[in-house]
Amino acid sequence: MIKTTQLRRLYEAAQRDARPERFFDDLGTALQTGQLQLADFSLRALFEQFIPDGRELVDSWNPRHGGEGHSLQRLEESGAVTTGTFSRITGQVVYNAILDAFRAESFVFSPLVRTIPTQFNGEKIAGISRLGDEAETVPEGRPYPHAGVAEDFLETPATTKRGMIVGLTREAVFFDRTNLLVQRTAEVGNWLGVNKEKRIIDCVIDENTQAHRYRWKGTTYATYQTAAPWINITATNPLVDWQSLDKAEQTMAGLVDPYTGEPILTDPRHLVVPRGLLYTARRIIGATEIRVQSPGFATTGNPSETVASNPINGYQVVSSNLLTSRLANKGSWFIGDVSKAFAYMENWPLAVVQAPANSEVEFTHDIVLRWKASERGAAATLEPRYMARSTP
Repeated sequence: MIKTTQLRRLYEAAQRDARPERFFDDLGTALQTGQLQLADFSLRALFEQFIPDGRELVDSWNPRHGGEGHSLQRLEESGAVTTGTFSRITGQVVYNAILDAFRAESFVFSPLVRTIPTQFNGEKIAGISRLGDEAETVPEGRPYPHAGVAEDFLETPATTKRGMIVGLTREAVFFDRTNLLVQRTAEVGNWLGVNKEKRIIDCVIDENTQAHRYRWKGTTYATYQTAAPWINITATNPLVDWQSLDKAEQTMAGLVDPYTGEPILTDPRHLVVPRGLLYTARRIIGATEIRVQSPGFATTGNPSETVASNPINGYQVVSSNLLTSRLANKGSWFIGDVSKAFAYMENWPLAVVQAPANSEVEFTHDIVLRWKASERGAAATLEPRYMARSTP
């Protein structure tokens, strides 16, 4: 376990070896692996170790000992101190705290969808239709038939930027409130992650989310349809047992390519359910066998039964409290391949930028350092025919 008091010695050793970047690489690894615990991190000790006369500077912030003291910016401008190392270390702490919260395990939909980097604020993805089975018998000496293609394109929604600013206050350093800094930065990462998760869920369930809907060849469609150009809603199909899944799978089996008329060859792998159906879904997936009454026999008294292994397999159950809160009909559930049907169009991933020293903010808010966290992107429906919805 690395203690904060050891960081100065490790930094000086890297400086002697003329490899100062090694120190920051090792610091990042220690934070990621838990060798350096954020809970044990001492901001005040770090400040006093890496800033010349750091102890006196912190003490000068105490109004009892001379008033407001010196700001970091004024000390830097006078050449009295360099805060670069302190800023980089605290910046690494802030970045790791934000990133860990942004990628929390409680976010289940964000890791499922593909992330597609894009430089555009909404993108028109051009393509061509599939050929289909146009293979014909070619008689000897006769020319091969030509296979034609048609233009195809879809448009993804405009991206949006989300972000927050977190600051390191004099009080956090003076009172050594390391946990306070970590909590605030984790809150930033958590709420950015919550916002992204909610937008992806809205795209998956498609309830009053016009911005995320499927826009194909200039026309906007709801992801789930009860009529042409595709049907992927199974009505009156509550999630009860394996037969419920079988009925939903039959709906998916009826989906065809819009150009070729051929069945779409995909196997559903995700069973998406609200919290109220979570244990029902787990029971259906985890059952080792099923019992089915044999047709043509009595259904009362001592009916004949067929015992067989569970035909349902290969599903990943996906559920979250956020999904439940955003789903209007709590009995609705979905099957399909979330990874193929949806994507997150990303202009830039989570980025953490440190602000330069700002005397005005430091004077009015007693903020020593500030960091801005932001990400920009949008959830998009790429192919709704890879999903199906069932309603009770």
